[in-house]
Amino acid sequence: MSNKTNKSRTRQNIILLILVIVLTITPFIVAKGGSFSGSDDQGTEQIKKFDPSYKPWAHPLWTPPSSEIESLLFTVQGSLGTGIIAYVIGNAHGKRVAREKKDNDDASQETKEK
Repeated sequence: MSNKTNKSRTRQNIILLILVIVLTITPFIVAKGGSFSGSDDQGTEQIKKFDPSYKPWAHPLWTPPSSEIESLLFTVQGSLGTGIIAYVIGNAHGKRVAREKKDNDDASQETKEK
């Protein structure tokens, strides 16, 4: 790869990183004092407003000791899922690249033999 291409990619990556940081911080600036809680309890609260006799039919098997632990477990779950998806996509990409290289090598060998 040429030096110009490397500089272009580096610049592109820096711009994307800045955009990710801006998109991550913006909600905290726009919604100062906002509540960033989950939607699980909010759904139950809304149902109870319209039907006070509602009783949830499913209960958790284990409740985390604090909301911080709950957030940690949620983050770990999301990270593992992201890792698995990235592995599958990377593996498929690697197989495709290897297959294309093999096809190109085979075509090159056939051309040399003729």
